[in-house]
Amino acid sequence: MAVEHASPDRLRRRLLAALGAAGVAGMLPNARARGRRPIGVALVGLGYYSRDLLAPALQMTQYCRLAGIVTGTPAKAETWQRRYGIPDRNIYDYAGFDRIADNPDIDVVYVVLPNHLHKPFTLRAAAAGKHVWCEKPMAMDAAEARAMIDACRTHRVQLAIGYRMQHEPNTQAVMDLAASRPFGRLQRIRAEAGFHGFDGASGDNWRLDAARGGGAMYDMGVYALNAARYTAGAEPVAVTATPSVQRPDIFQGVDETMRFRLEFPHGVTADCATSFGENMNRLRADCAGGWYELSPFQAYEGVRGEASDGRRFDAVIGATPAQQARQMDADALAIIEGRSPRVPGEEGWRDMLALDAIFASARAGGTRVEIAAA
Repeated sequence: MAVEHASPDRLRRRLLAALGAAGVAGMLPNARARGRRPIGVALVGLGYYSRDLLAPALQMTQYCRLAGIVTGTPAKAETWQRRYGIPDRNIYDYAGFDRIADNPDIDVVYVVLPNHLHKPFTLRAAAAGKHVWCEKPMAMDAAEARAMIDACRTHRVQLAIGYRMQHEPNTQAVMDLAASRPFGRLQRIRAEAGFHGFDGASGDNWRLDAARGGGAMYDMGVYALNAARYTAGAEPVAVTATPSVQRPDIFQGVDETMRFRLEFPHGVTADCATSFGENMNRLRADCAGGWYELSPFQAYEGVRGEASDGRRFDAVIGATPAQQARQMDADALAIIEGRSPRVPGEEGWRDMLALDAIFASARAGGTRVEIAAA
């Protein structure tokens, strides 16, 4: 991508220009200009998402900066150090990660690792006294998510989950409709998130490994699940789920596609789907007096939609990785102001409660399973 090769200063100027065009930049005073030290962020795991999205986005933020990295590959560390000017003292391997407790340059640890490592590194970061930002899905199950929340509370650090869509303005407009209900009583939701991929999958790919949190439901399904919840403005009470695999040579022990129906209070249902074998990207709500939808609803840019009364959801915040920059700035500002982040650990935990039930239903052949109360 072009973003990958742009300089940090150019990336920052690009996002600020986009924010200004959208009328957003003027609302966010620059922490650097005001003399406040930006929140120092260490990225744990230097795969695609960190390399091509989070690191460039951190060059665009106003309230935080890329301060350190954690990697098990020395060659990656050298490349990142040259590109971003990261000092030796702020570069860690996984074994020596806990020494981060003694580093005042780093305020936040952003966990960008395979799903099975979210809990252990969140616990280690919290014990080191660092705030934690953790990618979704939050954990492998609800018990792990609860342990992460408890650890961060014990060590008096914040825990925010990387649900970037909840920081996107068109998504926020749809979330607001759950309370205002301009189209009357909500009846049905449809939420689908997936893509066709992995045809040439080879080697060690954790997304195809059940033990490490692989499969479509963990990776993409959480978008559909979270969207159903914020569109309903309520918590689901039961689910039926059916997994399927069309390419058993690639998907062994993990779901290629998962279709699930969530039941919400007052008779509201959400028909959801996720897949590594089908392209799908739509969120729709049908109400007694109309409808509204986003399509696409979880793209890195270009999220847009419309409603039956003619209104459009078409706010623009800029090109990729504007969403990631907006998310991290919001979470950094929450730390600076000493308040809860927009998407705290409890939000990820609620998704994990539903995920536990989805997997239980899938294992039981689509049997209806009640979701534990939050």
